[in-house]
Amino acid sequence: MPFVFVVLLLLPLLLVPHPAISEGDLAIKAENITLHLGSADSDYHTEPKTMNLTTGQAYRLEIIAHGYKSYTWQAEEFLENVWLRSIEAEGVEIEAPTIYEIEFDDANEPIEIEITFVPIRPGTYPFSVKGLESRGMQGQFIVR
Repeated sequence: MPFVFVVLLLLPLLLVPHPAISEGDLAIKAENITLHLGSADSDYHTEPKTMNLTTGQAYRLEIIAHGYKSYTWQAEEFLENVWLRSIEAEGVEIEAPTIYEIEFDDANEPIEIEITFVPIRPGTYPFSVKGLESRGMQGQFIVR
């Protein structure tokens, strides 16, 4: 009889989610977010500056490079702490275990790339456009 009592006493503890379990849900559709590099008003515009993400949640990050500048977007520490599902550019899908930076050549029209990923480690991770940080082309991913 004491064994059954102990099991009944501990059963609710087993059913409560552990705080270390991620809050995201891979079974739902990836959440879309967009990062703009440059704008009609300024080649040095970056928006948004901060992106709040959740571990275990799938995201589809669309990076759009506007303007007439070449941009080398870098987020090495962030990209080391996500699981990359796919990278798409100009109708081509690239499967790679990791990337460190993406280079956008200057063009007369916006250039788009789409990265589908899942954050796997909480933290605050910077991103920037190489060489243009002093012009404000930087931001951060906050992963909870």
